Amino acid sequence: MKTDDLRQQLMAQGLNHSQLDSNPYRQFEAWYAQTIETGVYEPGAMSLATVDEEGQPWQRTVLLKLFDEQGFVFFTNYESRKAKQMDANPKVSLLFPWHAMGRQLKMTGEVEKISTAESLKYFTTRPRGSQLGAWASNQSQIISSRSILVSMFDSMKQKYDNQEVPLPPFWGGYRVKPETFEFWQARDSRLHDRFIYRKNEAGEWFSERMAP
Repeated sequence: MKTDDLRQQLMAQGLNHSQLDSNPYRQFEAWYAQTIETGVYEPGAMSLATVDEEGQPWQRTVLLKLFDEQGFVFFTNYESRKAKQMDANPKVSLLFPWHAMGRQLKMTGEVEKISTAESLKYFTTRPRGSQLGAWASNQSQIISSRSILVSMFDSMKQKYDNQEVPLPPFWGGYRVKPETFEFWQARDSRLHDRFIYRKNEAGEWFSERMAP
């Protein structure tokens, strides 16, 4: 089925409370699997919002690499701007913009670093160029030209020639532990379906419909 046809079908079908899984992680898994099956480019691309020390919000796109009921994991340089902001204020939000399907998924929660062992396990699966790139880039630092970045990459390429590229001590993963999930399905006349999951005092998830 073409993406446009699927979008129209999903918009006509809508989203009802009875269709939602009681567990938001399983609901995410169902939507994510459908997005992958549809062939949407980079289904794991998500906007990460952080706030700096002056209260200024920042956004950027990162890639979801792992997820389970412990949270949603992405990787970055621990000396980057976003890393410094998350270290100072772990409150973040995520947005999956699945526009081709007329869907959005928003989350709010707190972020924490994953273990070095978990980061190493993932790092070894990256393409060699990406491994070298992690060493070559002083992420978020000002550089005078691209040639500096290329030169650093070539230097790392020579340094680790004919050997495994080690995990940089300044690179690794963060896990976002959601406190809310919001599932959004586009509908005609802007009467979109929108459901939010939160936890009650007993720590159990419940969902409610929201006005679009």
